[in-house]
Amino acid sequence: MKTYAARSSDVKRDWYVIDAEGKTLGRLATEIARILHGKHKSIFTPHLDTGDYVIVVNAGRIRTTGRKMNDKMYYRHSGYPGGLRSMNLGELLASHPARALYFAVRGMLPKNRLGRQMIKKLKIYAEAEHPHTAQQPKPLEF
Repeated sequence: MKTYAARSSDVKRDWYVIDAEGKTLGRLATEIARILHGKHKSIFTPHLDTGDYVIVVNAGRIRTTGRKMNDKMYYRHSGYPGGLRSMNLGELLASHPARALYFAVRGMLPKNRLGRQMIKKLKIYAEAEHPHTAQQPKPLEF
């Protein structure tokens, strides 16, 4: 019996919508990364993007455990001397609510061309509205 290897023509992509209100950041990010990667499908192939599209609403109302709102830091550098900027999770959620979940999911995907292709299928919105109703996304609960 031969091992099945999917081709890009075999992949059927679905759209899922996830309500992030009250969900824990890391646990939600692992499930989203799993769906983007396609590991929930029987045709999963490691070298091919077999995942589905994911729409996340209410990303601004995500929660964390412990003291991560004050202790978890995000860093960026301008490239100039002394250009290191940092902010904690609470400040990030206040200014850019969708970025915390984006950074968490991006860190769980492959660090290559395939991972960059997968992260493009993630759509995150801070509020309950999204412009993807034409795709008829299915609600997904964990």
